[in-house]
Amino acid sequence: QVQLVESGGGLVQAGGSLRLSCAAAGRTFRSYAMGWFRQALGKEREFVAAISYSGGRTYYADSVKGRFTISRDIAKNTVYLQMNSLKPEDTAVYYCAAAYSASNYENAYDYWGQGTQVTVSS
Repeated sequence: QVQLVESGGGLVQAGGSLRLSCAAAGRTFRSYAMGWFRQALGKEREFVAAISYSGGRTYYADSVKGRFTISRDIAKNTVYLQMNSLKPEDTAVYYCAAAYSASNYENAYDYWGQGTQVTVSS
């Protein structure tokens, strides 16, 4: 069982940066791959980024590649999403999730956080 709590969302101007954090409770955190998804108002949830359980492999949606960076600190049971050069179209609720294997498919993820709102103004 893994409990996930996101934080770090907020309001930022276009071109700005935010860092999201996802704190995990549970001793098996290091066994899970982690992912970030987002859901904009009126749209389906979409994949943003994922990282393997070791942190050695990362994956990104084309829309965020080169702007967002996913990382994890196993000692702190935390995964991060550094978001730079933010655009208004990045506005969404961002969710972190845990899976046995990194994937861009949300059905692969067994545990989800409650989400954190990111709003990018133009």
